[in-house]
Amino acid sequence: MSATRSFVGAAGNRLVGDVHGEGHRSALLLHGGGQTRHAWEETARRLAHEGWRAVCLDQRGHGDSDRAPGGGYSFLDFAADAAAVGRTLASEGAVPVAIGASLGGIASLLALGETPAGAPAPFRGLVLVDIVPRMDPRGVDKIQGFMRAHAREGFASLEAAADAVAAYLPHRPRPRSLEGLRKNLRASPDGRLRWHWDPDFLDGPRSVNADWERAEARLHQATRTLGVPTLLVRGGSSELVTPEAARDFLAMAPDAEFVDVAEARHMVAGDANDAFAEAVVGFLRRRLD
Repeated sequence: MSATRSFVGAAGNRLVGDVHGEGHRSALLLHGGGQTRHAWEETARRLAHEGWRAVCLDQRGHGDSDRAPGGGYSFLDFAADAAAVGRTLASEGAVPVAIGASLGGIASLLALGETPAGAPAPFRGLVLVDIVPRMDPRGVDKIQGFMRAHAREGFASLEAAADAVAAYLPHRPRPRSLEGLRKNLRASPDGRLRWHWDPDFLDGPRSVNADWERAEARLHQATRTLGVPTLLVRGGSSELVTPEAARDFLAMAPDAEFVDVAEARHMVAGDANDAFAEAVVGFLRRRLD
């Protein structure tokens, strides 16, 4: 069972999360771009079984959280929200571990790197899920191309959306039920179904693509100064993180651990959740129990 609650982001924006478990240890799970908090349900249940309080958050502009004030979807905006929620959880008695996939990993890493000198870090540990500062631009283009394809016009039916997902993820068996997909769509007044995220996330005035070079430089600096136990989980067939980029990350953060999930692509938790959860739980037991 989970309970839904709201948090306050860095701009006073409302962020919605599901809380699984009641353990004294806390984990903040941040999804990838275009996803929602529901992407973490299986992982969150496993963490709750292990005695963790797992908070799955809809990031700004996604799911049931507010759309960003002024179209603020830069990586630093997401990082500021992650830090704000991390501090809230810390004030409730448990500095969380951040588990971030793609966009969520960038936000978590930047949140640690942007912590002012002398201030407490918002997280006591970090799991990066198929993300490093140096991403393969071909993979970025492929993922964003899929996201843009129906972002504004939407779909005539749930089955049409399922067809688009199946074409994009041909390696994944098509689910018998489409209820999981329904959680990522919303019905519009014109009767069409649209993704549960703000199209300005990709193409707005301050989109996630804005000023990437500056963000990348800050991500590299954050990696070099990591002061918390860190795990990098890569999909063995990742479209975004090459083996060379993973090695570069580990050279910058030599104390970080690394797991390659051979049967997964970029969406590691969705492609191979059992193997992913085992890797995360093992890391938490070794380093953060």
